[in-house]
Amino acid sequence: MRVLVVEDERVLADAIATGLRREAMAVDVAYDGAAALEKTAYIDYDVIVLDRDLPKVHGDQVARHLVTQRSASRIIMLTASGEVDDKVEGLELGADDYLAKPFAFMELVARVRALGRRSAPPLPPVLERAGIRLDPGKRLVTRDDKEIPLTKKEFAVLEELMRAEGAVVSQEDLLDKAWDEHIDPFTNVVRVTMMTLRKKLGEPQAIETVPGVGYRL
Repeated sequence: MRVLVVEDERVLADAIATGLRREAMAVDVAYDGAAALEKTAYIDYDVIVLDRDLPKVHGDQVARHLVTQRSASRIIMLTASGEVDDKVEGLELGADDYLAKPFAFMELVARVRALGRRSAPPLPPVLERAGIRLDPGKRLVTRDDKEIPLTKKEFAVLEELMRAEGAVVSQEDLLDKAWDEHIDPFTNVVRVTMMTLRKKLGEPQAIETVPGVGYRL
């Protein structure tokens, strides 16, 4: 899942981003409304965690712009006010959810995941291909009924390959879905992750390398 955190309190923004990355999400950060609009112009986010009181461009204006542009991104608004009228106003601007500060981090995680499920196209609850069974809800992978322990990144990469249903997935697409904008596009992290994933999945090899194009399961 690709998430954008828009928050001008840098310590809070970085803490939220770090926490969401630990939950296997690819997270970018913008510290003002103008930066948020710049990022959303060229990156399709599944969920945007948007503070209302932002410098340069107010959070309300960011929400209005995204709605006007018919963005598919789901928006969860953060604000210091928990008054009902403020919640209603935020939702009427186009936000999908609203969370007042201070908040419990795991509640934010749950809400982001819920919005992420709404932004994604419907998928079968369990993905199956080449004898591999992946359960996103339980975060469980088995092959021929044998459980395979995977890291969060390995799980995210395998999930993208299985969702492609036999189509080739490029390294760029894997970087976009499983990592974030800070990853070096010339890094070999995808190749290394693919090597460890193939080893754990065992024989016969299920992941094919398509030279110069990407990977296919």
